[in-house]
Parts: sequence; structure tokens; C-alpha cells
Amino acid sequence: MTTAKISIIGAGMTGATTAHWLAERELADLVLVDVVEGMPQGKGLDMLEAMPIIGSDTHILGTNDYADTAGSDIIIVTAGLPRKPGMSRDDLLKVNAEIVGKAVTETLKHSPNAIYIILTNPLDTMAYLAMKVGNLPRERVIGQAGILDSARMRAFVALETGVSVENIDCYVLGGHGDEMVPLTRHSNIAGVPLREYLPADRLDAIVERTRKGGGEIVNLLKTGSAFYAPAAACAQMAEAILKDKRLIVPCAAYMQGEYGLNDMYFGVPVMLGRKGIEKIIEYRLDDEEKAAFDKSAAAVRETHEALKSIVSL
Repeated sequence: MTTAKISIIGAGMTGATTAHWLAERELADLVLVDVVEGMPQGKGLDMLEAMPIIGSDTHILGTNDYADTAGSDIIIVTAGLPRKPGMSRDDLLKVNAEIVGKAVTETLKHSPNAIYIILTNPLDTMAYLAMKVGNLPRERVIGQAGILDSARMRAFVALETGVSVENIDCYVLGGHGDEMVPLTRHSNIAGVPLREYLPADRLDAIVERTRKGGGEIVNLLKTGSAFYAPAAACAQMAEAILKDKRLIVPCAAYMQGEYGLNDMYFGVPVMLGRKGIEKIIEYRLDDEEKAAFDKSAAAVRETHEALKSIVSL
């Protein structure tokens, strides 16, 4: 049994897969919470029974009761609805705001010092909601998006070049949506900038595929969205926090003047450690990057404003 504890709110595909990645790393004891009776219990028990096979002493509990999350170091919120046909963005915003708001208020009662990793969409805005509803310092509420978007770009570069993903570093900042900002000037293969390694048309195609990465999977699956990669990203963030790694990765963070932005969540490079966000790293952006950054920020701010018209924060 480990001493750390992570609770995952939402035991659907993403939540359960996050638990799976974390259980393999033997980082913390895990609690899977969901409103559906029996479902988190069944998944939790099934995973617990896998631990002897992989040699992990992780304890996993599935529950419908927030009281079981007591004493959590990290709360990962994956609960929420995907956008359905005929549903407007504002409809999705309202439904998921209620779900995320409840998840934060209920878990805070039992784990007042927890750090929150938010995965529910619209990502940047749900992280903003969590921070405001919980009245939490910005260090303790982090949105997962940039790691996923950057990983997708790295995977596509690897497919294009035949180079190991371990040699590929890509940085995707901005909002988690079609206006995300892949920084091709800062991304590289073993230190060689992507702009020098790849022809411009191939790099442009990779950037476009990265921006549409989530939609590509939704279109293929027909009845769901990505869960393996988003869950792996959550696990990486949780590990960096619990091990105090001071790992620099792109995440959605609350802006207080950085990059000229204020009072909003936005995807930027952050240093993750035991306090959550230890530091925000500011890149020098050229004019083209700054224009893309501002466009993405405007799209995120629009969703923030839509939230404020629905929920009093």
C-alpha cells in the first residue's frame, strides 16, 4: 500500500484508463468515483484483481460516495458529457459546469489541500470554473490539454520522419481547440528545429492534423472520443506532482499577466511540482506566433464569458 492518494471523478473510459496508467506506475492508492451505481465498483475491483499479475500493490476502490475520497493528494476530474448532436456549446457548458462544480465542492469537503487536474471540456473554461468555485489558489488547479496536444504532434512527426518519439520535442500552447498554437519554431528533433528538418508543406500538414486530432478520433470511433492519450497525460501530470519532479510541460494555467493575459485559463508551459504549478515559463514569441496566440486567447475568453453568463462566479 502506498501513502499517497489520488481520486478520479468520473469512471468512464478516460477516468478508468487514467486509473489504469496510474496503477501500473504504483504511485498512489486510487479511488474511482461515479454517479452510476456499480460501474466504478466493478471497474475498480477488476483493476484491483489485475495488480498481482503486474506486481503492483496499488489499492483501487470504486465508489459512488465522495466521502471515500477523503485525504486525497490529487483529484482528477474527468466527469462530464461529450457534445451531442443538436447540442450547442452553451448547452454543453451549462451541463458540464454543474458536473465539475459539484465534483469540486464535494471533494474539497473531504480533501481541503488537494491539487486538481481538470480534463472535462471545454477544458480551459472548466479549469477556470473549478478554481473559482473552490476558491483555490491558481497553483492547485491545472488543466490537462497541452501534454495531449503536444503528444499528438510528436506522434505525427514520428510517423512522418521515422524517428523515435523520444527524440522529438513539440510544444503546443493556447486553448484546447481548433485555435491551439503548435510552436514549430521551438519544436525539434534531437535539437534540430522542425522547420529545418521537414519541408514546409509536410510541417503544415502535421500542424493541421494536430489541431484536428481530437475530432479525427471522434469521427473514427463514431460513439465516443479519445481516452488512452488524455488519460496518459493525466497520469504524467500526477506523477510529476507527487514526485516533485519540477517537470516543464504545457498545461492550462490561470493567467495573471503572463503573455499579456489576465483572469483566464490558457495553455502555457508550466513547471509541475509538489505544490502543483511551481512556475509559468514565458517564451519569446515572434509576430506570427503572437498573432496565433492572441487569436486562441480570444476564443478561450469567449467561452469564459459564456460561462459567466450561465454561472455566477
